[in-house]
Amino acid sequence: MRPATRMIASASLLVTLSSTAMTDVITDWNENAVAAGTTARAAGPLHSRNMAIVHVAMFEAVNSIDPRYSPYRRRLQAEPGTSPDAAAAAAAHSALVRLFPEQAQEFDKALQKSLASVPDGPSKTNGVRLGEQAAAAILSERSKDGAHTPANAYRPFTVAGKYVPTVFPVFPNWGAVRPFGLKSGDAFRPPAPYALTSAQWAKDYNEVRTLGAKKGSSRTPEQTDIARFWELTGPGTYNPVARQIAAAKGLDVLDNARLFALFAIATADAAIAVFDAKYAYNFWRPVTAIRNADLDGSDATERDASWEPLISTPMHPEYPCAHCTLQGAAASVLRVLFGDLVPTFTMTSTTAPGVTRSFVRLSDYVTEVINARIFDGVHYRNSGEVGAEMGCKIGEYTVENYFRPLR
Repeated sequence: MRPATRMIASASLLVTLSSTAMTDVITDWNENAVAAGTTARAAGPLHSRNMAIVHVAMFEAVNSIDPRYSPYRRRLQAEPGTSPDAAAAAAAHSALVRLFPEQAQEFDKALQKSLASVPDGPSKTNGVRLGEQAAAAILSERSKDGAHTPANAYRPFTVAGKYVPTVFPVFPNWGAVRPFGLKSGDAFRPPAPYALTSAQWAKDYNEVRTLGAKKGSSRTPEQTDIARFWELTGPGTYNPVARQIAAAKGLDVLDNARLFALFAIATADAAIAVFDAKYAYNFWRPVTAIRNADLDGSDATERDASWEPLISTPMHPEYPCAHCTLQGAAASVLRVLFGDLVPTFTMTSTTAPGVTRSFVRLSDYVTEVINARIFDGVHYRNSGEVGAEMGCKIGEYTVENYFRPLR
């Protein structure tokens, strides 16, 4: 894999990239949906689910007007001449108002902006009606998908009378949420992680112990930048990739709606699949393993009683890597549709101000994410590679089974 380029971007460069990007109603509402989840501080898995609802609604609406692809569930009745832009905007607006009601005024303003370019008349009116129907259909279908199950039934590991930390890990039930495309959350569950007596375990252990330490690490300055960069989580990490590639490809509204619906379904299902696997295996994080290496049965690992990772360890089991699974699914959808070599895309991160990462190969993008989670001390290499492979399979499955060309 060729290493991704790194540059410290000036404000003028970022403004230029933003002002020259080609946008349409689909990418506009993609940005709105990402921003809505960020504003609401929605947890990453829930945010990814909501993104899928928005994009499936937009696809179903637009594809019902010009049915070039198989529908997600069913084709809706569309009057001749119905505006695709009005239908897509209304679908996204209706879904987001239901998902984030406290932001309804902002969504209303965004809808007015989207509809301003559509001439008044039956085309617009019918488009709005169709979009609202598409949103209502997918919202109804997802109303009992398990995403809002309140009970946290996680059972801490202990023995009677022995104290353990009392903060519960997060998303223990997410693996039971009904997927959008997969038959079940465990459809691509990977095999169990390696034995603690294996040579691969010792190799991965020592790599993260050396590169991921908060103090005394052997990381280079660039590796530290990469670690900090990928501390960012959620749909905001991968949706900008799809927007930039879609803009460079110049897709029409329906093809863009299809791309983002595939992308959103794959990443939402990747979140479900990775949490299914995490809680199935409950594999320990580096900070736990390194402070307890005298218990792992390996002569090739050495205990470090005060070791800390560069960043705070996420509050859920280690295997497989969630970042890697999600980015792997995102990259896989794009790779199947456009190939590994794509127009250059550039990313920034709120967790590493001033650092810009640029890529021309999707495989380099995924490899960097795997490395980043080692550099920041929260994952082993095997976990990253297994997660990326699982995400790849989910992305391929999604493209192969949904929104297929009708002719």
